[in-house]
Amino acid sequence: MSRRGGRQQDNGVGGAAETGAPGQAGGAGTSRRRRGSRDDRFAPVPYRPPVSKEQRVLFVACEGEVTEPQYLDHLNSRYGDGGDGERQPFLIHPISAKNGLIPSRAVAAVRDLKQAEGEEAWVLFDRDEHHDIPKALKEAAAANIQVCFSHPSFDLWLLLHFQAMSGRQSGSNKDIVKKLRAAHPAYRSFDVKNDKSVKGDRRAALDEHDAAKKAVAHARSLVNQCEHGGCKADTRKPKPVPRGSVPESDRKWAARSGHAEDCPVLQRDPSTDVWRLLVSLGIVDDRSR
Repeated sequence: MSRRGGRQQDNGVGGAAETGAPGQAGGAGTSRRRRGSRDDRFAPVPYRPPVSKEQRVLFVACEGEVTEPQYLDHLNSRYGDGGDGERQPFLIHPISAKNGLIPSRAVAAVRDLKQAEGEEAWVLFDRDEHHDIPKALKEAAAANIQVCFSHPSFDLWLLLHFQAMSGRQSGSNKDIVKKLRAAHPAYRSFDVKNDKSVKGDRRAALDEHDAAKKAVAHARSLVNQCEHGGCKADTRKPKPVPRGSVPESDRKWAARSGHAEDCPVLQRDPSTDVWRLLVSLGIVDDRSR
């Protein structure tokens, strides 16, 4: 389909038979839905007319069905106009699917999308209990798809807007959700009855008191505190990578977050690379701490 129609994609990815491991609990009394069912179809992306010829266009495939796409829509609405010339204007097209996508299928969703020259490809996925993350990282590196990996989950990125976080979570998201509910009144009922939306007051809370700048600083700190050693947020690579560039190895690609090349991705606990997206877009100054 055309972009005006939302660039809805099927390409066979939504109907692949591959399935992931059962999801990790997302909070007390809740669990994640299965990822990547045979009936999945990619959700249409609402069309927004370009602001200018200089506008950056990013297609971002999301593991999650609700939280991540709504957060990306928040970035479009809040920052996409370029801030009266302060930043380069951008337009993010989230790609999601009913019931979500396991990491490798999220990579496939954006990889198989026919893109115009200059359009960028990103993917957001979590640790959860997925067994296909190494495969997803290799396929992303081979296709020059930028990866924002969160351990244990994207919910950590939301929490970092309000407070710092440290301490291994061992794949569990329960403590992250508990802290997020206590961190701001707007998130008091987050993940209650499967409500993980980022709308209304929850979205507004992400703009209070330089919250985005604080989230970037807190996420950078997690890189610097990595138990592996040798991981430094200042070494991360911010520049966009054209789809036609010569691919890097998956280890080098995963190290674009500032972690050392030999730092095992699945042991980066806790961590989230979403801060790289905000810095890349100019939403937060690269020199901010």
